[in-house]
Amino acid sequence: MTVSIDELKSRIDQYAGTPVGDPLPTDAPRLVSALLDALESGEVRSAHRTADGEWQANAWVKRGILLGFRAGQLEGSGGDCLWFVDKDTYPIRRFDSRDGVRIVPGGSSVRRGAYVASGVVCMPPMYVNAGAYIDTGTMVDSHALVGSCAQVGKRVHLSAAAQIGGVLEPVNAAPIVIEDDVLVGGNCGVYEGTIVRARAVLGAGVILTRGTPVFDLVRETVYRATADRPLEIPEAAVVVPGTRAIKDGWGAAQQLGLQAPVIVKYRDEKTDLATTLEGWLR
Repeated sequence: MTVSIDELKSRIDQYAGTPVGDPLPTDAPRLVSALLDALESGEVRSAHRTADGEWQANAWVKRGILLGFRAGQLEGSGGDCLWFVDKDTYPIRRFDSRDGVRIVPGGSSVRRGAYVASGVVCMPPMYVNAGAYIDTGTMVDSHALVGSCAQVGKRVHLSAAAQIGGVLEPVNAAPIVIEDDVLVGGNCGVYEGTIVRARAVLGAGVILTRGTPVFDLVRETVYRATADRPLEIPEAAVVVPGTRAIKDGWGAAQQLGLQAPVIVKYRDEKTDLATTLEGWLR
């Protein structure tokens, strides 16, 4: 289906307004397929960075992805040992050597509508969901997840069991973004529209959510999400898991604490030397 991006946007907005329960136009599956092709080629993205460095969701793209679930029909796929049932609009992507993407054998999946650049390495098992964007030189390690519409930059290492959450609804919600040259340690979780700026390091086990305050020991400040802004980790920050004591009531008597990510330093030459191993792994 050949259609311009402007026409694609206009028709998706029109079709997405079809009341639930009413039949969609008959060409809705082909329209969704055109959108997913554009996402996979990188021609369109589910989020973009503005000239002033802010990240914004492309709501019409998210509407199109959601439209794909309405337009699809359940279909079985797989083989004798592994059998799956999903909407036929979202099959697993297939790559070949010309794509330049390494997908090591062992149960990994990249869903239709995800952009995976040449030079990306996928270690088994990992999963990339529709609308996600993964730029060149990035490694997605074993048991890692890149959720719907998450944006991952160049030369990122998502370590084993790292979870980069997805934000598909509401369509205007801020995307989850991991910018260039970030190291995300093992068992980290980044959720709910959090932005990790370039060259930051998240130590193993760091969990970042919209409700998580992050304490900066270097600059003596606290970073929080607000009603109109997501949580942002500053460029080159090195974040490790921490705790803060509960000071009142029964929790204080039990000497309990709450998890509190802590910025202990900003990336320097020593930190860079410690992470150069990532280049050898690629």
